[in-house]
Parts: sequence; C-alpha cells; structure tokens
Amino acid sequence: MNLFDDMALFLKVAASHSLSQAGREHGLSPAAVSLRMSALERHYGVTLLVKTTRSVRLTPEGERFLASCQRVLREIAELEEALHSGGQTLRGTLRITAPEDLGRQQVAPLISAFVARHPAVTVDLVLTDAPVSITQDGFDAAFRYGNLPDSGLIARRLADNRRVVCAAPGYLARAGRPRKPDDLKTHNCLVQVRGKQRDDKWLFLVEGGETTVTVNGDRTVNDGDTLRHWAIDGHGLVLKPAIDVAADLQAGRLTSVLDAFMPPESGLQILFPDLQHQPPRLRAFIDFCVDWFRRVAL
Repeated sequence: MNLFDDMALFLKVAASHSLSQAGREHGLSPAAVSLRMSALERHYGVTLLVKTTRSVRLTPEGERFLASCQRVLREIAELEEALHSGGQTLRGTLRITAPEDLGRQQVAPLISAFVARHPAVTVDLVLTDAPVSITQDGFDAAFRYGNLPDSGLIARRLADNRRVVCAAPGYLARAGRPRKPDDLKTHNCLVQVRGKQRDDKWLFLVEGGETTVTVNGDRTVNDGDTLRHWAIDGHGLVLKPAIDVAADLQAGRLTSVLDAFMPPESGLQILFPDLQHQPPRLRAFIDFCVDWFRRVAL
C-alpha cells in the first residue's frame, strides 16, 4: 500500500463524506476507495469510518487520524516546497478564517498586501461568525477575539480591543439614550446569532460586579456586517467589538453608550496549530499580521 496516497484519499473521503465523491476526485471507483480504506483500517488495527448507504462519517479514531493526516501531508508539502525553491521563495496555500466584519474591513486588505509581497502564495479566506475547529476544518490560522484557550493552538496578540454598545445618532434621538444596562430592556437591540447560539445576553460591570442583561429586538442575523449596517441605518442598538465599528464611531455614523459599564478589554488574536515545524509561509504571514495591526490605526 502507498500510505501517503491513502492518507490523501482518506482526506477526500472525510471532506466529502462520500466514497463516490472521493473516488471521482481521485480517479477511482467507489469499490476501489472502499477497499483502500479497509486496508488502511487493517494497517492501523482500528475502525476509521462508519459507512452507510447514504454517507460516511468518521469514528473518534478517524477524527484523530484526520488531524494526523493533515499535519503529515502538510509537512511533506512544505518539505517539497522548500527543496523546490531552495528555501528562498514562499509558495503554497494558506487557509485562513476570520469573523465577517473583521474579515472584510481588516483581514481582506491585509491579505492583499501579503500576497502582493509574496505572489507565489495563495490565500483561501473563509469569513464566518460561526464556530469552527481550526485543526478539524483544515485551517492554518484563525483571527479571533478574546482569550480562547485550546491546548493544541498558539495565540499571537494582534491588537487591543473591547466590546461596545452603540447605535446611530438618529436612533438615540428617537428612542432615548440608555443610561444604565437595565435600560436596554426597553430598547430595540439587534442580536447576532453564532451557529445556533443567540448573543442576547450582554455582559456589564455594575458596582464592581458582573451583570448580564438579556436583550430583545425585532431582528437577528448570523452576519456581523449586516448587524453593523442595521445599526448604522438606525434600527437599534448593537454589541460589537470596538475594532469592527472604530471607523463608524470616528465618522459619527454610530455613537457608543454605556461605556462606563463595559468589561475589561479582550484582545484580537491570531490562532494557529502548535506544530513542531511551522510552514515558512505561515510564519511569514503571522509576522506580517502582527506588524500590520501594529501600524494600522484602529
């Protein structure tokens, strides 16, 4: 058996949840794919896949094997890349994920500048406010707010940040300005949904202690950029990372409220897997991000 080729085939099966689809991408019949996956399982003495007539899913052992395959094949690709280029030219693909608003306003132009400097590097950017697993979903790095402990990840801090409650001046003139967190209960608060979780419990500091206010409004959305535009259009109050609305606050499109009640800041970080040998392009990208946010006024 060709172990590395079977690992690559296993990645296609795991990504598509289909023997037929993986076979088409690999130029094999479903039966041939099934035989090779069975041989892989016999080689390791574990069950990696549960096959049904409609789909394929990974067992817990399969999930662990998936992460290992991704790491091994990535390191092999890096070795071939380094030997091919003499270690002087960065090349290859980076898969990056970021929240919607941050991705559009900061990460997209950052990537354009990085690719202009390293034209042999391709960047696959995925913008989503839904939770993702960096390792299981095959990302090289993720931009995230706050302290997100994960034993398999490394975090580099990029910028200070805090969350702010804000609204358009027109909304505040019409509905009144909240003076304390409890006032939000009588306001139209626009709520973001992350995955299946509504972000409708807003945290504040009142008299030195943490207080949560459950807010309500006439609309929710799973896209942070849409939420920001609703607020700019005067539809209600939003809770957003300050980085996402910094330009709007400076231009007067939005006004922050309840600043004295906001919790301590939680920074913006870039997270990436803790690998013994980081790909040169990833190391260069991370250093570029640190320098970018150091220079860019937020």
